[in-house]
Amino acid sequence: MEIAGSHVVVTGGANGIGRALSRRFAADGARHVVVADMDVAGAAAVADEIGGSAVGLDVSVESDVVDLIERSTDANGPIDLFCANAGIILGGAIDTATDDWFRIWAVNVMAHVYAARALLPGWLARGEGYLLHTASAAGLLTGLGQASYSVTKHGVVALAEWLAITYGDAGIKVSCLCPQGVRTNMLMAGGEDESNFLLPGSVEPEHVADVVVAGLRDERFLILPHPEVEEYFQRKANDYDRWLKGMRRMQARIFGG
Repeated sequence: MEIAGSHVVVTGGANGIGRALSRRFAADGARHVVVADMDVAGAAAVADEIGGSAVGLDVSVESDVVDLIERSTDANGPIDLFCANAGIILGGAIDTATDDWFRIWAVNVMAHVYAARALLPGWLARGEGYLLHTASAAGLLTGLGQASYSVTKHGVVALAEWLAITYGDAGIKVSCLCPQGVRTNMLMAGGEDESNFLLPGSVEPEHVADVVVAGLRDERFLILPHPEVEEYFQRKANDYDRWLKGMRRMQARIFGG
């Protein structure tokens, strides 16, 4: 897919990866970029900067997602690329509060379901459309100390796989973005000491945007800003038990015990 001339919607576009994507898509000649975020002022600032438009929404509310898609389509024509990028992170183990489990599931998984459900009828009739799902390396591997985040990001990968298999022969393209550490507000909230084990090797959001554009151009399913994630994923697949033991050793080294 080439970005030039396309109509793109980016959720979570006010900051971090979403902001970098919005800027890069505009720079690459997108016909229109819709910057969608719960942070309405932040979305408006990015939209003003790139000549796009801003929409405020809560991606965990299906009617908000449907409204975003309908408003964007009415104003700018069919959506060519929808980037389901909004997400949250919660630390904690299995005893994370039930309300928090439901909250992160709604934002990190159901928002992707809502978008696909709203987009697919029109895209299937049109015979084309592109979904970019922002997951995480935690969705291919795991996130130490982050049970709910890891589970929901695995869910995003699984959904993206299912969509690619089910609709790939009907003109629907799907890519799944799985970065490791990216220097966003989400990552930096974890602190800048050794407890933030993703900090070493972390990259800037602009690097992620560069890799995404290349991945979309090649229509690759897995887009990996950190190439080493592919190696780790292969090790996991080749010897799952050995990989689990290695992860336990890493966990003990980082967190003690």
